[in-house]
Amino acid sequence: MSKVASPLVATSRLTIDLGSIVRNWKLLGLFTPDAATGAAVKANAYGMGLEPVTAALDSAGCRHFFVATPGEGIRTRKVAANAEIFVLGGLTRENAAFYQEAGLIPVLNDPGEIEIWAERCRQTGNRKPCALHFDTGMNRLGLSESQALQLAADKVRLHSVSPVLIMSHLACADDPQHPMIDRQKQAFDRLRAVFPGFMGSLANSAGILAQEGLGYDLTRPGIALYGAEAIDSTVGPMDSVATFEARILQVRHAKKGETVGYGATHVLARDSVIATVGAGYGDGVPRAASGDGVPLRAQFPGAVGHVCDKDVPMIGRVSMDSCMFDVTDIPAAQLEKAEWIELFGENVA
Repeated sequence: MSKVASPLVATSRLTIDLGSIVRNWKLLGLFTPDAATGAAVKANAYGMGLEPVTAALDSAGCRHFFVATPGEGIRTRKVAANAEIFVLGGLTRENAAFYQEAGLIPVLNDPGEIEIWAERCRQTGNRKPCALHFDTGMNRLGLSESQALQLAADKVRLHSVSPVLIMSHLACADDPQHPMIDRQKQAFDRLRAVFPGFMGSLANSAGILAQEGLGYDLTRPGIALYGAEAIDSTVGPMDSVATFEARILQVRHAKKGETVGYGATHVLARDSVIATVGAGYGDGVPRAASGDGVPLRAQFPGAVGHVCDKDVPMIGRVSMDSCMFDVTDIPAAQLEKAEWIELFGENVA
């Protein structure tokens, strides 16, 4: 039995445009022409599918991939045989062998991980590359500045782990005016000065788009590759890459004054036509997007769908497997031919 549901029986579908992901990757590279452009494909390539996304970017010329776990790294290696694959966290004595066998590059975040990798390289007689992650102010992962300076002064220890990249991560690049950006850049520049000759990487998606001078040798775009907003309250230049649609399960007529959905939170202001579609919070449609009956509606309008070239408002609360849209303004002849309502994608942000 196939593990992939047939589109004939699915009540919702997610369409991924790999060409748009590749175009976004190439566009991001134009912002930092002196740096190589990598790609973050962690968390199943942000939900877009690790293997197909990696294969498409590898074919387009991407040579540096960043993942969160060794398991993701092994999956990435299967479709990007010659790429450098950096694993952002999770090195242990128990899994160090997997890194070497799969040709994965561990990102070392503390002295303990440095010792584990040095020990592994000594035991096998095979010095494999690593990356060094410095904390420049985010206080999440990475060597402190004092730990980094101690390592820089210990040439034997540094040589034992064969770093090919030094990196840090920006905390506030989604706000281009935030002073934290300059503070982190200055800290990273100080560390680069005592680790000469190594590739440097600082910019994530927001760092690429926020300001010049953050590209260094290698960038690590993630969210922008997949068409999402990297800078707060700013529509980026990226193409949309995913379209989520739900099948219309039923179209019904209801009278003015009747209610819609759980809690009877939506009261119809007119005689209405309601389309119920086969996707709900069990499929990833956030309950907070409900047209009515959730706290967020006090500040912002509910979600909209798109059908027959028109936006249609969601009404009532999102259910587990369904939600409802007001399609009263769609001509009946057009609505009769419609099968799907777009919940997000090219027409719905």
